Amino acid sequence: MTDFLDDIIEQSTREDPTFSQKVDAALDHRRLMRGLAAARLDADLSQTALAAVAGTSQSQIARAESGDVDVRLSTVARMAAALGKRLEWTLIDNT
Repeated sequence: MTDFLDDIIEQSTREDPTFSQKVDAALDHRRLMRGLAAARLDADLSQTALAAVAGTSQSQIARAESGDVDVRLSTVARMAAALGKRLEWTLIDNT
């Protein structure tokens, strides 16, 4: 069973063969940023407190968590470190 979104992805992939890979990358980004936001909440930290430890601004944390900006890896790594986490970067072949 397909829905409207499946149809859009299929059509867009026909027009741009890399489209589904772009969708996967966007979903990976969303999962990472939602994971960081959840870790911040689990640590009972405000965006302001996380920003202070990570060396950035509260507004940058808010934009990062909302997905409104493409955050630099170094910023994400600092956010993770401030939460007692580390990032694992792995290249995976698209097959």
